[in-house]
Parts: sequence; C-alpha cells; structure tokens
Amino acid sequence: MSKPELFVTPGYGPKLYDLLHYSQALKIGDRIEISGQGGWNDDLEIPDSIEAEIKQAFENVERTLATAGASWKDVVHVNSYHVGGFPAVVNETITRLYRYHMPDRAPIWTQTGVEALGLPTMRIEIRVTAILA
Repeated sequence: MSKPELFVTPGYGPKLYDLLHYSQALKIGDRIEISGQGGWNDDLEIPDSIEAEIKQAFENVERTLATAGASWKDVVHVNSYHVGGFPAVVNETITRLYRYHMPDRAPIWTQTGVEALGLPTMRIEIRVTAILA
C-alpha cells in the first residue's frame, strides 16, 4: 500500500494551513484528492464578479493539482459547491472552463447548493479527484 502524501499549495496554501490547519491535496498511489478550492488570490481575497471567482477557483484547482503532480487532464470527478443557487452564468462559466481545461474528457460532476462557504464572500468552491494515468 502506498504511503499518503499531503501537499500545501504555494501562495495561499501556507496561510490556510496556519489559519485552519489543513492541506490542499492528498496523494495515495495514483489517486489525488484535493480540498475545495475557492476563487481567492494569494491574499485570500475574492473577486467581485462571479465569473472571475469561478475562473480563479479553476486556476487554484490547477495550482493545487500541480503541487501533487497532476493536472486537469487527470481529473475524473468534480464537486462544486454554490452559494446563491445555480444561475445560468454559473453553469455556463463552469461548462466553458471544463471544455477549455478538459477538451477530451467530461468528468462526473456533482453540484451542491450551500448556505455558506469557508470565507464570508465566497460563492463557489471546487473539489476534484484525479487519477494519474
């Protein structure tokens, strides 16, 4: 059995580790699980625009996957958590980013509406599972 490895994303990761004592990624064998990634920058600030927040969350997923040795091409499952329901702009933006980051694969996807997320201004959080080929 492979030994679990934990990873902290450079930039915002050490801040979250110090504040909340958690890692952003776990690798066991060829499987990588990441914690939910919000649309924050390295100072944990959230953009005003929901589209910009979703785009930043996708970039943070990419950064976190890279820290653990993976990329969007390895993603097989996505969970997205939404504050404020599922307006068309959210689904359209996420779908556009899926097609950009994973043009040859359509992952399984679960959307969950929630009342709140980890930071008061967050409206989206994305968590993925990746399998290294």
